[in-house]
Amino acid sequence: MMPGVQKSERDPDQLKIFQIRIQGHLSQQWTDWFEGLTITLEEDGNTLLSGPVVDQSALHGILKKIRDLETPLLSVDSADPDPATKTDTDQVKGNL
Repeated sequence: MMPGVQKSERDPDQLKIFQIRIQGHLSQQWTDWFEGLTITLEEDGNTLLSGPVVDQSALHGILKKIRDLETPLLSVDSADPDPATKTDTDQVKGNL
């Protein structure tokens, strides 16, 4: 292991649940494109994409699709799928 790099105690086979909020409403035609994620149209006019993501590479693939739609990314939140094992929530917000 490289100096200064901490080894993760997280089980690599355990999925993380992500909630990705984007500006504007996506139509349901995008459901297949965001395979495995639930599309929720929020009352404030934004869209919430939520569901399990297998790894960091898959997350980057989803974010790339959002970029390709030219839709502003509002937030990305992640949590362990089992609230009993949840120790913290990772959160990124702002003008991304």
